[in-house]
Amino acid sequence: MTARFNLTEIQCARLLEGVIEAGRQVMAIYEREFDVSIKADDSPVTEADMAAHHALVALLNDTCPEVPILSEEDADIAFETRRAWARYFLIDPLDGTKEFISKNGEFTLNVALIEDGEPVFGIVHAPVLETSWWGSTEGGAFKRVGKGDTKPIRVRELPTPESETPWQIVASRRHGGEVLEALCQRLPAHERVSMGSSIKLCLVAEGLADLYPRFAPTSEWDTAAAHAVVRAAGGDVLEAKTRSPLAYNQKAELLNPWFIVFGQRDARWLEAVPVALD
Repeated sequence: MTARFNLTEIQCARLLEGVIEAGRQVMAIYEREFDVSIKADDSPVTEADMAAHHALVALLNDTCPEVPILSEEDADIAFETRRAWARYFLIDPLDGTKEFISKNGEFTLNVALIEDGEPVFGIVHAPVLETSWWGSTEGGAFKRVGKGDTKPIRVRELPTPESETPWQIVASRRHGGEVLEALCQRLPAHERVSMGSSIKLCLVAEGLADLYPRFAPTSEWDTAAAHAVVRAAGGDVLEAKTRSPLAYNQKAELLNPWFIVFGQRDARWLEAVPVALD
């Protein structure tokens, strides 16, 4: 276990404003025609992905030059090198590229600080929504819309059966499947909303959703920043099969296992998950 690396208030403020500025560069591309290429894994990449990547890497190198960086757009770093990192920044320059291309606004810029496999600080910025979520394990979680006031956020208590208030379930806009349906059939009365990108985790963090089950592929950079925000707000992310905390940089591949994002632990969903997985 390494000694905790604490970002100063000045560093946190610089990172937040830098991510928002990178979002402005992304919006300039979003509002015109742009080129789309296909990467080796058949996923799309745009000018905006690369512009955000370069802007965020420059921001991090300027603010915390001693901390290494792993980005979706520069992920070809051997595990033998990565495993020696006590801490590093993990970034997804543009999460929700397909949403960016379809112009539905559901995409985000993401910066996370990982220490000993745990996300301890994260920023998620949705440029179209002009909304930022950020937080740290020691400082709490926050949200700001546009130039409005910064507001603390917190996961909500699960509705009790007596309240007759439905649970709020958020799901991927593009990935559902039989396992998700099997889980939802075993949950109390609920409403389900689908959307793209890491916004889903942030909705759990601010108490607008109770669960986000993910039974489809994701990579570590897809979740890390928003995972940090969820943890800072009082929730967490568990691997679906083991119900152990989702961890980072523990293996050569950068794919996440299936997971559950939650605000509150509760036997009703904890017992339903393994049944749905069978």
